[in-house]
Formats: sequence, structure tokens, C-alpha cells
Amino acid sequence: MSTTYCNNKKDLINSGFHALSEPLRIQILDHLRSRELCVCELCQALDVSQSKLSFHLKALKEAALVCSRQQGRWIYYSLNVSQFAVLEKYLADYSRLSDILPARLC
Repeated sequence: MSTTYCNNKKDLINSGFHALSEPLRIQILDHLRSRELCVCELCQALDVSQSKLSFHLKALKEAALVCSRQQGRWIYYSLNVSQFAVLEKYLADYSRLSDILPARLC
């Protein structure tokens, strides 16, 4: 594995967990679980302004947790399931750890 790939993967993991640390972003993701939605639908469902929603959607896009597509003048958002799989695999690797050794005395 190249260093560039490793760094990009680590960056995506870091930005993914950072994006998940904001409650409004979790709510956005919950609304996108069943289908893609346009910004106006998300604004209405979450009762937030378009500027506030855009700020949080940008963070979710940068973390590769959501995808967007434009149709006419509307932008539709959907989950990027493959990025959730990356985060899930990262966490699953911790469940495979055996007993952690105690620190050595200094």
C-alpha cells in the first residue's frame, strides 16, 4: 500500500468521524437513509436555514459520507454507503484486538 493511499484513507477516516460528531449531521444522515433528498426537503424536514444546511452538507461531502447530483436547478443528496463501510471496517478492526499488554515500567 502506498503512503499516499494510506494517508488519503486515514484522512477519510478522520474526516468521517469528525463529521459524525455533529448532531445535526447525524440527523441529515438519518433522513437520507431511505432515499435521496434535495436541499429544500432537508431544510423543511430539519427546520433549518439553507445556509446552515449547506455548511453541514459540505462537511459530509468532504468526509465522503454523502454524494450529490444535480438535476436542473436542484441538488439531490444521498448516502455514500461505501464510505460507511470503510468506517465500519476501521471500528471492526478494534474488536479483533486481543488483550492489550500493560505499559512497561519506565
